[in-house]
Amino acid sequence: MATSPAAVRDLGNELRGLGWVSDLMVAGSLATGDYVPRISDLDLVALVDGLVDTGRQAALAAIHRRLDSGSGAGFKLGCVYVDTATISQVETQHPTWTHGQLVQRILSRVTRAELARHGYEVFGRSPRDVFPEVSADDIRAAARAELTGYWAWAARRPWLWLDPALAELGLTSMARGRHALDNGELLTKTQAITQAHAPTWLIDQVSARRRGEAISSPRIRTALVAWRDARRTVARAKRAL
Repeated sequence: MATSPAAVRDLGNELRGLGWVSDLMVAGSLATGDYVPRISDLDLVALVDGLVDTGRQAALAAIHRRLDSGSGAGFKLGCVYVDTATISQVETQHPTWTHGQLVQRILSRVTRAELARHGYEVFGRSPRDVFPEVSADDIRAAARAELTGYWAWAARRPWLWLDPALAELGLTSMARGRHALDNGELLTKTQAITQAHAPTWLIDQVSARRRGEAISSPRIRTALVAWRDARRTVARAKRAL
């Protein structure tokens, strides 16, 4: 278990004080041991007793804004707020704080697998007491769902890939997806960079950014490499269906 950043501990203290958040759990790179401060996102999942209505959403947004300007500044702290009664409903959307705003998103199958395999609690129950054990086939299904869902949508919109952040995320996500389909295992982002289907110069630049180095990649060439990789990988995932 990694040592949680102060922002995670502070969020735990704030949520515990509300009285209606029963559990706070860590997923993502912090759970898998691949966390890089101020580079990686902080991915958390909170379980809530009852519906997260507009009043509760306002309270959560206020907490996150305070943290984002305090101990969480620059740490990309995010959290999905799941009504415990709907936890088994994979396609249900939940209030999610991410990149400075509250949006509605599902708790993805990949995040559920991360929690079951590697997650730990800030307070409340262990993720393994909440989320069922996942098999290799479960992980394959989770990867397939992401590839044929959001990434299929993005692959049909080549102009989106001119965003350097999306292009880089796509390269690592495709590598992680292929590894999951082939092996039924989760791959960390750092591992995925080395397995990206990209020229050596681009892999080296992505690796440097992962280490925190201020280096940029040619925007159009990177977009083209990443978009083509996504199209191929999505097509493969669709064939596997």
